[in-house]
Amino acid sequence: MGDETVMSSSAEAAGKTDHYAPHPFIGGRTAVLRALAAWRMRWPGAPRVVVLTGSPGSGRSRVLAGFLMMCDPEYRKQLPLDDMDPATVPPDLPAPAVPDPRGRTAAQTLWLLADHLDLAVGSAADVFSELAAREEPLTVVVPDADLAGPVRAADGPTRLVREVLAPLAATPTVHLLTDAPRELAAELAGALPPGQVQVIDLDEPEWADPEGLVLHAETALTPEAGAPDLPFTTDPAARRALAGALAQRANGSRLTLDLATRSLFTHSAGFDPADEAQLPGSVGEVLDLHARRLGSDGPTLRQLLAPLAFAEGDGLPVHLWHPLANAVAGRDMGQVLAEGMLLAAPFVEPVERPAQAEADAGRDGQEEPEEGADAAPTRTLIRLTHPALAAEIRSGIPDPRDAQTKIAMALLEAVPQQDWSRADPYVRDHLAAHTLDAGLLPQLLTDPGLFTYADPVVLRTAIQAVPLDQLGAPARTYLRTAPLFTRSEAPAEMRAALLETAFVEDDLPAYAEALHGLDLALPWRTLWSLPLRGVGSVTTGYLPPQGPTTPPDEARPNALRPVAALIVPAGTPGSRPLPTPADAPDAPDTSDAPDASAPVALLFHDLLRPGYVEADPAQVLGPSEEQRAAAPYGLSRGADYLRVWSRDSGEVVTALLSDSPFQDADLSPEGILLAATARGVTARQFLAPAPAAPSTEATEAAGTTGTTEAHPIPAQPTASPDAAAATGSTHGPEGDPS
Repeated sequence: MGDETVMSSSAEAAGKTDHYAPHPFIGGRTAVLRALAAWRMRWPGAPRVVVLTGSPGSGRSRVLAGFLMMCDPEYRKQLPLDDMDPATVPPDLPAPAVPDPRGRTAAQTLWLLADHLDLAVGSAADVFSELAAREEPLTVVVPDADLAGPVRAADGPTRLVREVLAPLAATPTVHLLTDAPRELAAELAGALPPGQVQVIDLDEPEWADPEGLVLHAETALTPEAGAPDLPFTTDPAARRALAGALAQRANGSRLTLDLATRSLFTHSAGFDPADEAQLPGSVGEVLDLHARRLGSDGPTLRQLLAPLAFAEGDGLPVHLWHPLANAVAGRDMGQVLAEGMLLAAPFVEPVERPAQAEADAGRDGQEEPEEGADAAPTRTLIRLTHPALAAEIRSGIPDPRDAQTKIAMALLEAVPQQDWSRADPYVRDHLAAHTLDAGLLPQLLTDPGLFTYADPVVLRTAIQAVPLDQLGAPARTYLRTAPLFTRSEAPAEMRAALLETAFVEDDLPAYAEALHGLDLALPWRTLWSLPLRGVGSVTTGYLPPQGPTTPPDEARPNALRPVAALIVPAGTPGSRPLPTPADAPDAPDTSDAPDASAPVALLFHDLLRPGYVEADPAQVLGPSEEQRAAAPYGLSRGADYLRVWSRDSGEVVTALLSDSPFQDADLSPEGILLAATARGVTARQFLAPAPAAPSTEATEAAGTTGTTEAHPIPAQPTASPDAAAATGSTHGPEGDPS
């Protein structure tokens, strides 16, 4: 039964109350709508911040959705506003900003707002400063705060309230409306001065609206709203009587009413409207009564629905329902599933998602389908009809952590030969969330394949929920590298390449090497990394084989030995004073030291492998201009990115991002990139063929990864390093401006 059907039928079914038509979507809540309309028009004495709350299933999301219909200039044209109570109708103003937090991190939600307002900012603090500096007030509505976050066990709603909603509420120029669970509503209100905030608790007598609850039930029972032809749906008197009895028993819960009517429509045999014992008083009673009417029992129904109650994201793939039900129940649930569709039907709903987005999620860099091509195939997921229903089922599980452990193990077994590139998208992206809830996530975080293929937003959120001292070294490396993934929406090859360098930097060579075994076309191999601080300049050069301290290269005994020349702080072990131009006229140029007043020195390192080099600067030869011009690659540099491009085609071969600004970089004629950041110096050897550079133009897909825009790194394949300019912040799907 869709919302549109309810909208079109409720007014007709209800008629008019107090000579005003009810809101066609809400069907009541007049007192609440009056308060919200006063907030919207900034009526004298109206609070600047309003927080809707109530018990799960009380209908706060529905109230907020119905109110937003009247705030949207286009949608309000479809509503009978002239027939409604004028005190419930907000003025015709531009639509408020409505960042949707469902399935998104707090950072994503904030950057949705920043992008909507076109704020040129680089940090969360800057967003709030910009809002505080506005001359005109800003109206912001944040619905469904209880559904924030891509990982349920990571407590996204609390982070949203503390990191986004509380700072917004404290900003004098912001007029904020949100809905939140009761404890978070109290926390948000408690941080504001009296008079600035109003908490509307839908369970309190002032706002409860029992008449609207009866109207809600009666509307749901009408054939126009999708109800089957039954004695208590076709006869107006019987329908009204049943609606009143259901509303009285439901104790203010619209969810209980909705599930009760869905249960009756699925299987009405054996239902007696006159028997009060068959009218549910809670969501749990709906489950029990429905199961008994179908000849089953509540525990069996709960076991059947348990995998969906623990499901993450948009829902569970249908083919995983059976093995996960077996795991939770500890027995084969195949027969129950085969015969139990009527048993589960009132409580589940299918969700269609694009199969391609599920399959690659930006991982493989596939091209967009050509215009006019067939529509992309969809992927069917299954989920429970309401989060409060899922919470009710989870609360009835004797040992939820044990159930999550069984689910996690079953999901892990579903990975074909532990090859994450072949894993079901749900398993790949959400296994970490299940293991987090089971208390087992640190044990999972040792697989470079999982790091490469899992959704970075979801995996990063799950890892961040674990105390840092419980994480192993690979997980800590992933945690510091993941912002680069989400910022650029890097595909799998680039994620693996960035991780490979990070593992070398963190002295985890086995993990770096494992990434080269994933059958991915990594653009480079990191040869070595030095954790040197304060490196001011890097240059590639050569030592001749006859140098007294320069042994011949084992692979090329008669060739020059490539070396790296580093300008480092004076006193760095192994360094020597800088030579004068007269001492070493052909040495690599080292004139780029950033601070001439600070004493610096020269340090040589082998370019191809780990190891310092003792060399006389007078013997070190820099590449000639002819060598550089004949090199296959060119280099362009920005503040926190480097681009390597092909001199033959002019196309960008790859782009490197860093979690700290690049201090300097040089590219040898052989294609070995030397780069210095605040973290140290790395040498990367480019491999052929290389994948395309990571996209920074894509927008975040709808659902678990959001819609935040990323700004492009402009391609300048023929520019010199000096001509490549930084492009400012790029937020990416996680909102990382770094």
